[in-house]
Amino acid sequence: MAVKLKFLGGVRTVTGSSHLVTSGRTEVILDAGLFQGHRDESYKINTAFNFNPRSVNALVLSHAHVDHCGNIPSLIKKGLRCKIYTTPATKDLAQLMLEDSGKIQEEDIKYVNKINKRIGLPERKPLYTKKEAARATKIFRPIAYNQKFCIAKNICVTLLDAGHILGSAVTVLDIKDDDRSIRLGYAVDLGRKNLPLLNDPVIPKGLDYLIIESTYGARLHAPVEEAQSKLREAISRTLRRGGKVLIPSFTLERTQEVIYFLNELLKEKLIPYVPIYVDSPLATDITEVFEYHTDYLDKETRQAITKGDSPFGFLNLKFIRDQKESKSLNTDRRPMIIIAGSGMCESGRILHHLQNNIEDSRNMVLVVGYMARDTLGRRIVDREKIVRIFGIEYELNAEVVIINAMSGHADKDELLEFVTACLPLKRIFLVHGEEEQSQALFDTLNQKGLNAYIPSKDEEVLLG
Repeated sequence: MAVKLKFLGGVRTVTGSSHLVTSGRTEVILDAGLFQGHRDESYKINTAFNFNPRSVNALVLSHAHVDHCGNIPSLIKKGLRCKIYTTPATKDLAQLMLEDSGKIQEEDIKYVNKINKRIGLPERKPLYTKKEAARATKIFRPIAYNQKFCIAKNICVTLLDAGHILGSAVTVLDIKDDDRSIRLGYAVDLGRKNLPLLNDPVIPKGLDYLIIESTYGARLHAPVEEAQSKLREAISRTLRRGGKVLIPSFTLERTQEVIYFLNELLKEKLIPYVPIYVDSPLATDITEVFEYHTDYLDKETRQAITKGDSPFGFLNLKFIRDQKESKSLNTDRRPMIIIAGSGMCESGRILHHLQNNIEDSRNMVLVVGYMARDTLGRRIVDREKIVRIFGIEYELNAEVVIINAMSGHADKDELLEFVTACLPLKRIFLVHGEEEQSQALFDTLNQKGLNAYIPSKDEEVLLG
């Protein structure tokens, strides 16, 4: 029987990661990410499956970011009934992320239907609801790192620490195919060495094939250590002129890393003592998961928490859940630091803070994560003079500072180092990257004489 790998999503783009492994009658899905883009395009892609979800034997989830787990409720609505295997930390985080995604779907369609009613168009339904998302995690089956577990008659999985976010995993599938075996590695997304809070990525051994991300296939990050000094300089400069520091941040991992760095700077008295707000109910809940799953954190952080010196609990840090309290920050003229979701400035409370503060040159927008094309975040990174927020044009007068050193994704050299450590490999599949980034990594690997390949969406290849 043939072993096939089909690329369902997350190729030549950084969103909607999902891949199907078939061996005989056994079908296993690696991730079920939400495709994020324009509303109509997203709905069409996220609801159209060219395979039968009912026939899937297992789904393995690498981590809890929505572009990897966010379409699980859609699959369940279409008949998926298998178990979903992931780490215990990812299970808890995915429940929060999926419910939040369901809430966003409902709110978005409510807005659309209000317009549709006005112009006489029929009502639309959300991709899935918060309640439907909550039910999804009932079929999750947590497994620990480094534990080989059989998920189907002829396929076993082992999860290794990917060092990307809390509980993230490099997935290794051992596939029995007649009288031979195939070992497939899936490193999407892959972390970096020396990130705060997390352990370094673990290298899988004995692979035949590797699927790897290419988000930063053409770029190099500054050393992680530089993030703290750049953060100090940017924050100090803004606070001296009486401004606010706005940090659009992904609620999962990046927010916790920023809190960690701010705590370090405050302990060393390198930034002024001003109010610091995490304005996100979701980020608040996620931080509690971090404090519960301390066994997934690095040794230094575990020891600090044991001693009562948690990086998430310093005195001038306040987590905000209440919407009224959130809005009050916009009339508060004191210098302060506001960390708010979402990371790409497409939704969430960061939009209200940008709306109220982006035209004031004393303020700063501090970008600490990746901003995809066609997002407000990318337009801010590109320093466009005029940006639209809630359909209204605003002048971008606030200072914009970008700190790429805080990225949780491996860069060009780190990806090459990881691939080299996995050799020998029959073939390397490059996914999860904008096309030019995938092509750049392909060129780098090709120059090394390695058999790399950039697949297209819905392409199927034989693993022989």
